[in-house]
Amino acid sequence: MAKAIHTMIRVLDEARSVAFYRDAFGLTQSDRLDFDDFTLVYLWNEEAGHELELTINKERIEPYDLGDGYGHMAFSVDDLDAEHARFEAAGFAPRKIVEFERDGVLIARFFFVADPDGYQIEVLQRSGRFA
Repeated sequence: MAKAIHTMIRVLDEARSVAFYRDAFGLTQSDRLDFDDFTLVYLWNEEAGHELELTINKERIEPYDLGDGYGHMAFSVDDLDAEHARFEAAGFAPRKIVEFERDGVLIARFFFVADPDGYQIEVLQRSGRFA
C-alpha cells in the first residue's frame, strides 16, 4: 500500500515560513537540501510521520498565484480554544472558530489561518475522525 510522506508548497521567504510553521504548529526542520536554483526544506514534528516540504526558488521575488485549485492542509490539536487564543496572541490572525454539525451531532470544530504566502490551514479539535 502507498504511504503519504510529504506535501510540498512553494514559499518566497524561507526564514519567514520556517518561523511561522515552527511557532504555529511546532514543526522543526528535518532536512534541508540546497541546489543552485532552489532549496528544499523539510519540516515535521513527532506527532506525524508526514512532512511539509517548503520549496524556495532562489530567483523568485513575486508572490505565487495560489489559483483556485489549492484547498488547504490541516492540523489537529488537543485544545482548539487555547490554540486559537495562542494564534491571536502571536499575531497570526486566525479566523473565527466554526462548528460543523449534522443532524444535531457535532462533526468538527475548527478555524482557518493563512501562512505568510497565503496558504490556508485548517486547525481542528482532535475528536472523532480527526483524533
